Amino acid sequence: MKVFMLTWEFPPRIVGGVSRHCFGLAQALAQRGHEIYVITLEFPGTPAYEDMDGVKVYRAAIELGHPNFLTWVLLFNHFMEKLAAQLCRKVKPDIIHAHDWLVSPSAISLKQYVNAPLILTVHSTEVGRAQGLHGPDSFTIDGFEWWATYEALRVIVTSEAMKNEVSSHFKLQRDKIETIPNAVDLKRFEISVDRQRVRRKYVAPYEKMVLFTGRLTPQKGVEYLIHAVPLILQRNPEAKIVIVGEGWLRDGLENLSRSIGHRDKVLFTGFLPERDLEEIMVSADVLVVPSIYEPFGIVALEGMAAGVPVVASRTGGLAEVINHSQTGILVYPRKPESITWGVNQVLSNPNYAQQLIKNAKDELRKNFSWNAVAEKTIKLYEEVLKG
Repeated sequence: MKVFMLTWEFPPRIVGGVSRHCFGLAQALAQRGHEIYVITLEFPGTPAYEDMDGVKVYRAAIELGHPNFLTWVLLFNHFMEKLAAQLCRKVKPDIIHAHDWLVSPSAISLKQYVNAPLILTVHSTEVGRAQGLHGPDSFTIDGFEWWATYEALRVIVTSEAMKNEVSSHFKLQRDKIETIPNAVDLKRFEISVDRQRVRRKYVAPYEKMVLFTGRLTPQKGVEYLIHAVPLILQRNPEAKIVIVGEGWLRDGLENLSRSIGHRDKVLFTGFLPERDLEEIMVSADVLVVPSIYEPFGIVALEGMAAGVPVVASRTGGLAEVINHSQTGILVYPRKPESITWGVNQVLSNPNYAQQLIKNAKDELRKNFSWNAVAEKTIKLYEEVLKG
């Protein structure tokens, strides 16, 4: 099959989980002999075209910019559309696979242009991310999401929680929606790391590293982890919280960490390059995912693959990824006391932590490999083509 995959983020552009998802899926599909053409955006220092392990990656040059995010999205879709049309002169796709609303205008236009079926993967929704719709841009994004689900022949989501959300909010028939979970490349974290060297960058030799990694936005619930710091320190005074990532909430979170009276126990690293991120994950003592909204939570899979015990909110896809007390620990969202309990369970029980790590690795190999995801995706493609 010839598949055109449209995504606004693709390595080395990594904003969230969509980039890694598209890269992992595209590679797994290509390894099975399918022709995968990724159409994405330009990125500094990368070529307009490259072959990435059998995946043909085309990057659209964005000739016009705008400070308003929504306006910029509409502009870059024009240039993605133009690139896709040029590519269609050489290749006619059997399937168009779009990822999230940001590429929906170009994906829908391409569907009409080549008369090929459109598959849409919804990684999250505006109403979920923003916990409601607030303001004109928010309503417009919600409208784009509805439009994309309407135009798509089938919709893929990564968890049953997302299936319920998408079906309910967009009034979509459930048989139009397919649940295919996310995955993680275990080999990515099978790296040789001097843990003590890595840890010295962030914590003192006697400290235990409590790690968060992700975008600093409200849906990630980082403020609840910070509120838990004084409680964690009561039982584990050697703990230190290391927060990796950027986002518009960073200044407020830093102010919050100062206000709790333990500023020296909270470190904000900002953005870390891919290799540094992998090294810090395999060197941490516990990974906390305190999200209040998480359609899937690929960072939890990454933590499990990195061999670090995971403490995560019992919300959305996280509750489906983690088997409580077997492959990780689930805690109540928005509850610092519950986060404290989960972190202390790991830090105070080394043998229990090691058992969680072992069980998590076994679970990943069985149910969350890109091979399994690719097989399910190919099956859906074939069903669509058969009509």
